[in-house]
Amino acid sequence: MPPKYPRKDTKTLEPDYNMNQLSLNIPTAYEPELNHPARYINRLVESLALRRPNIMGRPREYDPRMLLKLVLLAYSYGIISSRKIERFARENIVAMWLTQEQRPTYRTIARFIVSQELEDMIQSSFKEFHDYLKAQGMIDEASFIDGTKILANANKYSFVWKKRTIKYRKLNVEKAQKLIREIKQAEVKIDVDEDSFDIDQLDTIIALLEQRIEELNQRVAETAKVSPNPAKQERRHAKKYLHALDHCRQKHLEYQAQSQIAGQRNSYSKTDHDATFMRLKEDPMRNGQTKPAYNLQIMTSSQYVLGYELMQNPTDTRTLIPFLSHLAQNEVLGREIVADAGYGSERNYKYIEDELSDCTALIPYSTMIKENSRKWRSDDRKVMNWEYHEADDFYVNPQGVRFNFKRYAYRNDKYKFRRDFKVYQAEKYDENHQIISQALTPHGNTKYLMVNPQWEYFKSKARESLSNSNTYSRRKYDVETVFGNLKAYLGFKRFTVRGLKKAKRQIGIALMALNMKKMAGRPLIFSKYSDNQKAPFRIFVKFRMELLIQRLFVTTPFFANKKGPVMVSSFCPKQKGSSLRVAFYILKINLIITCLRIHQSLGSSVERC
Repeated sequence: MPPKYPRKDTKTLEPDYNMNQLSLNIPTAYEPELNHPARYINRLVESLALRRPNIMGRPREYDPRMLLKLVLLAYSYGIISSRKIERFARENIVAMWLTQEQRPTYRTIARFIVSQELEDMIQSSFKEFHDYLKAQGMIDEASFIDGTKILANANKYSFVWKKRTIKYRKLNVEKAQKLIREIKQAEVKIDVDEDSFDIDQLDTIIALLEQRIEELNQRVAETAKVSPNPAKQERRHAKKYLHALDHCRQKHLEYQAQSQIAGQRNSYSKTDHDATFMRLKEDPMRNGQTKPAYNLQIMTSSQYVLGYELMQNPTDTRTLIPFLSHLAQNEVLGREIVADAGYGSERNYKYIEDELSDCTALIPYSTMIKENSRKWRSDDRKVMNWEYHEADDFYVNPQGVRFNFKRYAYRNDKYKFRRDFKVYQAEKYDENHQIISQALTPHGNTKYLMVNPQWEYFKSKARESLSNSNTYSRRKYDVETVFGNLKAYLGFKRFTVRGLKKAKRQIGIALMALNMKKMAGRPLIFSKYSDNQKAPFRIFVKFRMELLIQRLFVTTPFFANKKGPVMVSSFCPKQKGSSLRVAFYILKINLIITCLRIHQSLGSSVERC
């Protein structure tokens, strides 16, 4: 029989869990794992040397370094709201390790995110991060540039279009001039010169009307018993025109303020004046609806963001020059500038050649792919398909019409960029002084041709540089991946602050948090001296040797090519590859072995040596 009472030395297997147990709290007792993003965030912020004495104002309750660490960690988890970051600092053990159990309020966090101090810290962190990656050999001299649109914190129906403002401003001036003419005809006795009227003189005219109304009020009071009273009729007309002119003045001031806010932009939002209406890829209505947004430009290398700028221009063409100037000033620009065809323009090519002579532009132009098509090369209207005689400087089109050089010309675009052209005119008469019909337009005018030699030079240079380099093929998976991680992984699709400066500071936090997350995600392949980098290759070499030991070959027509039967081991990689390529090779080999077993069961010719 078992004992009625257990022995005193019997040990129970139940854990000792007691919420009322007295314990000694040590804030630094917990430490995250070595590859945690908090480790890299702590190391980065501490390397910035941001100890600045607070000479003026109230003493700081929280260290800016602690706030920056907390915000970067929260953004790396996709937490953007200030209230959620406050809760994150209270409940997350990793955040408590970074903050040393300090708990800033959401107001403190919100003020810190949009502060000038944070912008200085973020800019310094990008430079420090670039120097660290460069010293470790993690990045090369290729700078991949691209842009994306991010929604602003503004109402999508609060648009103001500059063209409509200009149109309504002219109509308002015409309305004011019409009112001045009516005042003259209505016998309102004020001194107004209709011929020299200007919209800015409305204040003077309104003051004269108000003075005249006061005089009429005195006359009406003196002649109160007169009926009908002409002073009352004149006062009635004067008040009517006073209200109308005052409305014109208010509209004039409104249109003037709208034009000043828009500047060189075509639109802006009433909610966020710095936001511009742009067409985004996310268009659920499928009607090309424009929304208030900002144009984010980034420069990456090895999928790390090394520089960024927030622009108000909808197109990428006009953003390249200020962005390159910003990168060169921060000393983070590589020797190879890689961008898509949206950046290829004569102005951008000229800037890179003149100002950045040490850099090579790997940027195609918009019609580069079309020029290689059969349709383009067979089009007789394209000048590139004509015969050009450099010695005598003339063109001959496929119809045999000769175009001789006539003069030089130039054009200035709306952004005041000058383009120089050479004008060629067709020969109207042949050797027998007969009119050549192919040299005339349908209206009977002589045809002429305009050629931009500088643009043709930049086009040929772009084709040559792209054909001699393989760097451009890395563009899609280097810079486009960052946008995917920013929007899909971090969920950063819309700003939570308003204003260009504040939005720029917020996006800087998100991009640096993405860098920290990227470093924590692949810590073993940072250094080129790491032995673990060769692990996938060693695994495949071992797997390939096992196949060679079994001496397994496939001689079925299903896997045969033009050169003969395919050996299973030939699908194994011969060079170091990424994990994705490794998985692809494994899938191929497994598929081959499966098909081999099927052919064995069907009686196909399989030979084992």
